[in-house]
Order: sequence, then C-alpha cells, then structure tokens
Amino acid sequence: MSLALQYFKALSDETRLRLIHVLNRHELSVNELVSILEMGQSRVSRHLKILTGAGLLTSRRDGLWVFYSAAAEGDGRAFLDAVTPFVTTDMVLQADLDMAQKIIEERALKTRQFFNAIAEDWDELNREVLGGFDLAGAVAEAMPQCETAVDLGCGTGSVIERMLQRSQQVIGVDGSPRMLELARRRFVEGAERVSLRIGELDHLPLRDGEADFASINMVLHHLSDPGVALGEIRRVLRLGGQLMVTDFDRHDNERMRSDYGDRWLGFEGVQLEGLLREAGFTVRECRRQGVAKGLALHLMLAEKTQQ
Repeated sequence: MSLALQYFKALSDETRLRLIHVLNRHELSVNELVSILEMGQSRVSRHLKILTGAGLLTSRRDGLWVFYSAAAEGDGRAFLDAVTPFVTTDMVLQADLDMAQKIIEERALKTRQFFNAIAEDWDELNREVLGGFDLAGAVAEAMPQCETAVDLGCGTGSVIERMLQRSQQVIGVDGSPRMLELARRRFVEGAERVSLRIGELDHLPLRDGEADFASINMVLHHLSDPGVALGEIRRVLRLGGQLMVTDFDRHDNERMRSDYGDRWLGFEGVQLEGLLREAGFTVRECRRQGVAKGLALHLMLAEKTQQ
C-alpha cells in the first residue's frame, strides 16, 4: 500500500502531472523544463525532486547539466504505463508537448548552424582532438570488402576517402550543407562512387537494407537521442551488416560543448554497448583508444543479426 500511496501522492499535483506527461516522451534539462512550464527554476526543481524521489523520474548528470526523463523500468515504469491511458491530453498538456518538440527541433537547428559555421576548420579541429590516432584508418581496417558502405555524420568526407578502398560505393550523410559542399570538392575525381546526401540521423535518406557496412564516428555525442539514430542505422543495414561506432569515453571537459558543439560528454563503455543492444545490434568487438586533450575513444564493431 505504501508504494501505491507514494506514487499517487507524487502525481497529485497538476505541475507534476505536466512534468511526467512531457518527460514520458523526451529527456530534458531543468532549463528546458522551465521554458516549457513557464515557471521559476526553484519551483520546477522542487517538483522534479519529488517525482525523482518517488521513483517516477530518473536524472542523468552530464558535466554541469542535469537531464530528466520518466523511469524506463521497474515499479515506477509499471505504474506510469498503468496510469498514462487515463491522462487526457488537454490544451495545456498538448501545449507542453508542442513546446518540447520545438526545443528538440531548435537543438537540431543549432547543431546544424554550428557545423555550417565551423566546416572549414573541422578537419583541423578533429586533428587537435585525435592527436596522432588515424580514425579513418581504423574504420577502413574494420570494414569487410563490400558493395555499399555508408558514413553517417560524414563531415568533409575524410573517412569516406578511406572507405572507398574497401567498398564499391560509399554513401555519406550529414545534416550540414556546408560540410557536404566541402566533401563534394574532395571527390571531384571518382564522384560516381560517392553519393553525398543531406539528412538527419533520426530519419536517414536511405532505403531499408541499402548498406552492407556503416560507420558513425564522433557523432552520437551531438545527438539528443542516440538510441533513435542507432535504430535508424539498423534499418538501413542488410541482415549481417556491420556497424562501426566511434565515440568519446565519459569525460568532464565542458569546453567540448562550446568548442565542438557536444551535447553528451562522452559515454561509459557499458552505456554505449547498452545503446547498441537496445537498438537491436550484437556487439562483436570493443576497445578503448586514448587520444589528445586527455580524452579517449570507444571503438565498437556491432552486427545486425536479426531482421
């Protein structure tokens, strides 16, 4: 009885119901929730504390930022699943969802604008982070000989250049028009083997099962929901197709947000493996590689083993 009372008491306030309603769909920071609810930060934080203490919300600290989302498992998740059908989406709740969606879209727009602005300097910025590590070479080494490969978040095409050694055709996808323009200049010769496509990673401009191999390098930490992108990558891979994921190990360098547009300060190895498994991949290999600025990379090779 005490657990039921705890949950019902936590949801007995209109503001807390609004928070649960929006956080059941999106992971959001305190500042973003303040904008959505149009309330003071202290008030919003107090309600978040009550919901988190009751086990209906979880929080994730990423450097100086804290993000909240509805409980994904356990008794709290079971309770929310039981209660949600009885919550009628009225004008207030719908307005909250609309505002949250606008915030998510603004995140993507800011990321696109950031990469358009620094496109000319991107290769040099990457070298500053990677130090002497040959990331493109590591991707090419992991690739089998194949017909079609895809590089997601391809930037100026430095990885595509090496992937062409092992694939008859390489597709590059990026959300930045300026990045793709620079990539096209790189492939003036041999352009018939390279297809550069503008698109977002949560809705890829590829057919189901179009690719034999995919890579996504130092990109997931820019995304609001990396799991959605991994699910899309699984869709565009054929059965047995492989995915090479390279991304930062967890760190606390806040300058990576301002200098490189990062949203996540890296991932724990088990966290990244978990995201891959949840997206339907089987992890085959993983290793950790130190790079510059006191940072390290996870390199993981995964396979689509089921349709």
